[in-house]
Amino acid sequence: MTTHTWGLLAILVLSIVALIALINSRLRLHPFLALTLVSLAAAVAAGEPAEKIAESLETGAGSILGDVGVTLAFGAMLGRLLSDSGATDRIARLIVHRAGRRSLPWYMAGAAFVIGIPMFFEVGLIVLLPLIFSVARRLRDDHGVKGSPYVALAAPAIAALCTLHGMVPPHPGPLIGVNGLHANLGLTIGVGLVCAIPTVILAGPVYGRWIAPRLDVRPDRALVAQFTGDRAADADAGTSADTTEAGRPRRSVPTGWAVAAVLVPVVLMLLNTVADLVPALPAGLRHALALTGSPVVAMFFGLLFALFVVALPSGVGGEAIRDSLGESLRSVAGILLIIAGGGAFNQVLEDSGIGKAVESAASGAHLNVLVLGWLLALLLSFSTGSATVGIVAATGVLAPMAATESSLATSLLVVAIGAGSVGLNYVNHAGFWLVKESFGMTLGQATKSHTVIQTLVSVCGLLMTLLLSLWA
Repeated sequence: MTTHTWGLLAILVLSIVALIALINSRLRLHPFLALTLVSLAAAVAAGEPAEKIAESLETGAGSILGDVGVTLAFGAMLGRLLSDSGATDRIARLIVHRAGRRSLPWYMAGAAFVIGIPMFFEVGLIVLLPLIFSVARRLRDDHGVKGSPYVALAAPAIAALCTLHGMVPPHPGPLIGVNGLHANLGLTIGVGLVCAIPTVILAGPVYGRWIAPRLDVRPDRALVAQFTGDRAADADAGTSADTTEAGRPRRSVPTGWAVAAVLVPVVLMLLNTVADLVPALPAGLRHALALTGSPVVAMFFGLLFALFVVALPSGVGGEAIRDSLGESLRSVAGILLIIAGGGAFNQVLEDSGIGKAVESAASGAHLNVLVLGWLLALLLSFSTGSATVGIVAATGVLAPMAATESSLATSLLVVAIGAGSVGLNYVNHAGFWLVKESFGMTLGQATKSHTVIQTLVSVCGLLMTLLLSLWA
């Protein structure tokens, strides 16, 4: 490697170290400010033209807010409507009643696995947050657990969502690998599922059971109250889950409608995914499904469904609903800023050439093609903050090598690259900050939970592909 490449890699390492120091030092700088400061310093140190630095920051922050931020806002409002109507509370009671304390994480893993098929990681977590908070509260109150019930339930959700996001078509990342490596789609889906099931079990319920007693995680009380309707968690609320803001009894809405409100965005995204796999569909229908199946539009339709089918019939009242929606946005404003800062940091790393430096360093190594694809995607995802970037770059580098491989070997390579792309999910990933801020974690707690879970998924996914390669 050239001296310039080594210099860019050093800047990457120093940027990560500086970011951690700014957040954890006595200064305790807000993550949004720390991310902005480190992004500026990295851009200058890497030699990015001065006139392009501001553009990188704006593009990175704007793109991530347009992709994740608006969806997060709609998800927060959807969660608030369900909580104000008492729907999430009833769903939680139903799950806790039917499942034992030890089986709850497995139920959560199964739900996240299904939701994760059509959804990006961040979107799936947004959909599951009301359920995680509600069930965790019930688990804490009704059973009592050692450690944090929030971690015990979040771990399976994180593991399932990130596994599907990286390893199983028809998710966009793996589909990129399928197309770039000319792999068989059906075989890749089958291989991905075979690799995903033990991976989710190990990184989700198993690791969650071990780490939960070791982390004292307590989400922000106002945020929990927003998603669960737990007015006891909010000292200023003064109402219960069974009354409206005016103190009147809340009319009961069938639990099935509440479940349907959660599933509306899931189904819309799933229909869009299925449409991509059925070439015979009429063009008009395909375009309509593409529109309604985009994350922002699907979440918006889910919000409208919850508004007219769940919230208004429950007797909450139009003015109270408007106030609740406004409060829900205030609750996630800090998270949105931090995600924007992460997006700006990602864009600077990409525009400054640091991502290409990582690609150059990894592609020069002489390794097993599965290990090489995994490592290349891992390093690129870690350096750019984007699993998709890791998959795209690794696929481009390894496409010539895959041309001579068997169908099974090529499908395994797609899954290995996808597994690499979800590992080392840290401070320059939007998902890291979403998990950290949603559950009120410290940087260390988020590392021990979210980062370790996704790295376990990554390593287990690689091991599964290596095991299956014995038959390739």
